[in-house]
Amino acid sequence: MTVVFGPERWANEITVLLNAAFGADRFPIDIPMIAKEYSRQRFPDDPIVNVLGDNLPTFDGALYPARAGRKGWGIIYNNAITSKGRINFTLAHEFGHYLLHRVAYPQGFECGQQKIVRWDSTYGQVEHQANVFAANFLMPLDDFRRQIPPRTAADLAMLQACAERYKVSLIAATLRWLSYTEKRAVLVVSRDGFILWSRSSEPALHSGAYFKTSVGPIEIPATALPLHPELLVDGRGTIEHPLGVWLREPVRETTIVAEQYDFSLSLLQLDDNRLVFHEDAESESDTYDRFVPPERRREW
Repeated sequence: MTVVFGPERWANEITVLLNAAFGADRFPIDIPMIAKEYSRQRFPDDPIVNVLGDNLPTFDGALYPARAGRKGWGIIYNNAITSKGRINFTLAHEFGHYLLHRVAYPQGFECGQQKIVRWDSTYGQVEHQANVFAANFLMPLDDFRRQIPPRTAADLAMLQACAERYKVSLIAATLRWLSYTEKRAVLVVSRDGFILWSRSSEPALHSGAYFKTSVGPIEIPATALPLHPELLVDGRGTIEHPLGVWLREPVRETTIVAEQYDFSLSLLQLDDNRLVFHEDAESESDTYDRFVPPERRREW
């Protein structure tokens, strides 16, 4: 009988087992070992038998059933990927597909950046569920909260430490923090002077601190750090902006220029005192949420 769990439930079940077996200081997760061992014990007639890299020029990761006459599944990632964090999220994403979707999709999955999908499409929801599993599996919320408590104002150095602890990308770690923090903060990813996508914490969103990229391109401010490399040291910098620059209030901007990926990450930190609810904020969905390549969505 197939057990039907949601992505959080699967991740929590595995987290409890790993905590009991290895203790709280057990990171980063050995995804190939855990995927094979857990699936062998949980589904002995349908386990994951291989996790390996290969030449996958058109996609980042895949979940394939074994050839006819054999049992089991294989997880494959593109071995041209150089970022360990991106590889780990890809592996966890495909492990999520195995746990959540292999029965409904017996031919497996090929997940790549060439597809643009709506989040509310069937495929978009399946991809989103695999992302949610991966985030909860790689970065359990109880452990992440111990690293950065909800009321702590994180900076990019603290988030980078979390990214290294869990062996995920800085974007993935930042999005995880934004999902639970009580602080008002906004992550902005930009390129060539325009916002690619952004994500606000719940307190920031409900106070009107967000960017409507769904309505069209938004230029970053002329004084924003991505436009002033002379103010950065080793591609990083922090600056205090007065009201009216990024938003209708003062903002502390910390930026990292990721030259290898041709974009900049800007974390905007806002004062806690401004907590005015905007009625249209809750329904706002930006381009990141509605139309986004799975490769970028897997950074979640």
